[in-house]
Parts: sequence; C-alpha cells; structure tokens
Amino acid sequence: MQWDVFCQVIDNFGDIGVCWRLARDLSARGHTVRLWVDDPSALTWMAPEVDWTPSGAYPQGRGHDGIVVHPWAQAADAAAVPEPGDVVIEAFGCNPPDPFLARMAARAEPPRWINLEYLSAEDYVARSHRLRSPVWSGPASGLTKHFFYPGFTPDTGGLLREPGLIDRQDALRLDAVRRQAVLGQLGVAHQPGERVASVFCYGTAPLGTWLSALAGSPAEPTHVVLTQGHAQQLGSSWRAQWEATQGPLPAHLRLSVVPPLSQPGYDDLLACCDLNLVRGEDSAVRALWAGRPHVWQIYEQDDGVHADKLDAFTARWTADWPASLQASVRAWWQAWNRLGPWPDALPAWPDATGWARASLSSRDRLRTQTDLVTQLIAFVTGSG
Repeated sequence: MQWDVFCQVIDNFGDIGVCWRLARDLSARGHTVRLWVDDPSALTWMAPEVDWTPSGAYPQGRGHDGIVVHPWAQAADAAAVPEPGDVVIEAFGCNPPDPFLARMAARAEPPRWINLEYLSAEDYVARSHRLRSPVWSGPASGLTKHFFYPGFTPDTGGLLREPGLIDRQDALRLDAVRRQAVLGQLGVAHQPGERVASVFCYGTAPLGTWLSALAGSPAEPTHVVLTQGHAQQLGSSWRAQWEATQGPLPAHLRLSVVPPLSQPGYDDLLACCDLNLVRGEDSAVRALWAGRPHVWQIYEQDDGVHADKLDAFTARWTADWPASLQASVRAWWQAWNRLGPWPDALPAWPDATGWARASLSSRDRLRTQTDLVTQLIAFVTGSG
C-alpha cells in the first residue's frame, strides 16, 4: 500500500524519530511511504543512509526502500498536492493541510485516516483505541478518522518493534567482544571492570547531582556516555565546575561524548550499556527493547499531567518486581523528573539488586504483544 505520514516537529526529536521508525518498518514490509514533514533537519544525522538532495535544497530522500520525504508546504499548496495514498497517518494530531484533506475527500475510495496518538500507560488508552471520529465540516467533511493508541496491553495498538530487533539487541547484549567493538566505533574507550551508562536527557535533568554522586563512589568505576545536546551541555558544565573547585575528575569516573547517532547506532549504544538514561517517547521505547536497566525522563507538561503518566508507566513496567527494587527505581525516576527528592541511595546496577534481570523479564513479557505496525496494517486492511 501507499502510506502518507504527516509529522510536525514540535521542539525535540521524538516526533520525527517515531515517524521515521514507522516509515522504515513499513517500507521493510514492502509498502511505500511519503513522509510529509515541516522540519526534516534531524534526518540528516538520524538517517544518514538516505541519499539526500544537494545542500540548500529541501532534503527529499531518494531511493531509500520506498520512503520519500516531502516538504509539508507542498501538501498545503492546492496546485501541488498529489493524489493521497491508501492510508493517511497524522502523527500526534498534527492535522494535515486543508488542500490535502480536500484531495482525500475527492477520492472515489477515500484513504483510511489514522491519528497515531502519543504513548501512555494510562487506562484511558484502551478505552480510546480505535475510536471513530466522523468529520462533519470543512474540506474533509464526510470522512472518518480513527484514533490509534500505542500502548502496553493487548487492547492497545502496541509498540513500534521491527522484526528481528530483539534478537539483534540480545546478540549484542550477550557478546562482550562485540560490545567492546561497537563502543570503540563510537569513540568510547571502555575499560575492563568499568560499568557504562548512556545519557540522553532534557535540559532539566539533574545530571550534575548524579555525576557528583558517582564522583564520590570510588568502589564503582563508571564510564558515562553523553549524547549530543542537553546531556553534553549539562555534563560539560558540571565537569568545568568540578575541575574549578575540586581539581581533576577522579580516576574512577570518566565522561565521553558521542556524535549524533543514527537510529540503528543509538539502538546499538543502548544494548551496549549497563544503564540507559533516556527521554521522551522514542528513546524510551528503544530502551525497553534493549532489556537494560533504564531511567526515563518524561516530557514535562505545564499542567503537570506528566506526573500521572510517569506513575502509570512505572506501575505497569515494574508490576512483577520485588517491592524493594520497585520502590528504589521509582524513587530515582521521580527524582530524575523533579517530582521527588533525590534518594539517599540509588538502586545498584547492573546486577546487584536484580534490576537487570527484572528489566529483561518485563521486556520479555512486553514482547508477547503484537507490534504496532503489524496491528496498523491489520486494522487498515480489515484483517484484524
């Protein structure tokens, strides 16, 4: 089928990250995808495998497994709007432009129209999944939109998980030699006996507090891998302050900065680390599939509803864990999201408290659920 996926980049990489993973998974299953996006700049490093047009032109992907990137403005130009495909996905309620909606309504057989919603573990997701939303006015009058909710239970739309992902992650997670090689390719000189943590965070993360705690723990040699952006900036600021007041970093704590990573490269990093500090929706889901202990920084909302979302996910993800481990991990997650005080003691990682084993157990329970793209295809074709 021909799919049209609409994405507006708000203020971070999660929306375009989800849409690119969706497009890649669809194309790998034999579908063709047009990705309509208002700001494709992140794709130049997120998807370096794409053959982009010359510098200065709109980066329209060519020949990447059936994916073509189009400027959002083209779909808003009545003279340039192409015939809509078989399925139209608006990611996160971004509302396709009116001229494109009018072309959808003019088709003899209108496309299936899906609003792919944000991920949540809250109870409303199951109640809202697949609900119809008839359109009574405007250029799309007469069409019907359906809400499709990702989620963590069989009565939701599942999570993005391309075929073979878990096997690839496990093969890397269980092979120390390969992990060493992958870290080396990223510029991370891992040393024997050193635990490794990756950090991808927003600017509000209390990274300095955590790094100071690590600096005061000489019995636990740690290598912290900082991603580009906020993690690098926060880490650099903390290091400069430490060195100005305390002198050189203690030998048991090392910091590295990795370049912007492609999506497969980031997946590899997650599988190689003993602990992953992640943010938002896309990287959080990838941390789940890596099967490693992780700390999630949820996107902070002004009305505070992110606190309920964090609680709902924590309760679902850790439901079968020992009570003491559940409580200690929850305390760290609360503190990392500025929703609680910094704990007196953090859960040990990677293995002392069973955090690694519990994470794998939750991952394996979650993988029994049908993945999102398989469910989407079944829904729009009427086969499921």
